[in-house]
Amino acid sequence: MRLTAFLTLACAIAALVLSILSLFAGSTKSFLQDSDMMTLNISRIGHTSLFNTTDGDGGFFDNLVNDLQEEVNDLINDVTSDIAEALDLPDFFRVHVMDFCQGSYSPNSTVKNPSMNTTECSNRTTFFHFEPTKIVEDALPSGITLEDIHWPDEIQDAERAIRIASNAMVVCYIIGIAFSGIAILTAIWAIFSSGRLSGLVNFVIDFLAFLSIGIASAIATAIIVKATNTINKYGDDIGIAAYKGGRFLGMTWAATALMLLAAIVSIAQCCGGRRKDRHYGEKGRI
Repeated sequence: MRLTAFLTLACAIAALVLSILSLFAGSTKSFLQDSDMMTLNISRIGHTSLFNTTDGDGGFFDNLVNDLQEEVNDLINDVTSDIAEALDLPDFFRVHVMDFCQGSYSPNSTVKNPSMNTTECSNRTTFFHFEPTKIVEDALPSGITLEDIHWPDEIQDAERAIRIASNAMVVCYIIGIAFSGIAILTAIWAIFSSGRLSGLVNFVIDFLAFLSIGIASAIATAIIVKATNTINKYGDDIGIAAYKGGRFLGMTWAATALMLLAAIVSIAQCCGGRRKDRHYGEKGRI
């Protein structure tokens, strides 16, 4: 019995669980919502100097006055007001690998550490691609356009740029999960085998799982950095912001590290098995 194989087994099981959680986080309103890739906060939209209520040009604020029947200046000047809510928009979007969820801050977005109340989630799809431009455009009231709220074109450009990367990320996650599952079986085999063949097979499977999950994690990190940087750079003028999903990044990179550790232990098992085989061969010749 090879006791070190228990370590590779534990690593493979943990990596499999973490990878699955990373892939399926946010599949319901209550399942791992805080393990999102990115949070898009649009609750403060309109609370910037870019929005001028005195121009009287029949644009965004004139339409808003007609729709809401209230003094727009008071709405903007009150820092606790929620223009997104006035526009029937959610306060935030939580972006996951295969869907997104939306909701509102309670009691409002200006208090420290507000509660995030998730109200609904999109349908889960394998090749999901978050498109905030289209989502916000579809949610705007009749008569209000993206141009009225000065939605940056650069955000839509970034959406197109990361579409292919998003698809590649999902494929790598699926492959990594499959190899992690196989790694569990090869680790069990290695526990009851002392030859170098089981260690070699275990290493190959562990390394392929590490490579797949590692690539998925790298792509996910690149997508998150690209999206948040673009939104924060060009969205600040209209009062929107994006935040990286620290817990998601922790889970996916932990899964990568675990499979790397499993691969290292497996190659050590292979080398150890070879030395053991030589020892037995020399003893037999004596």
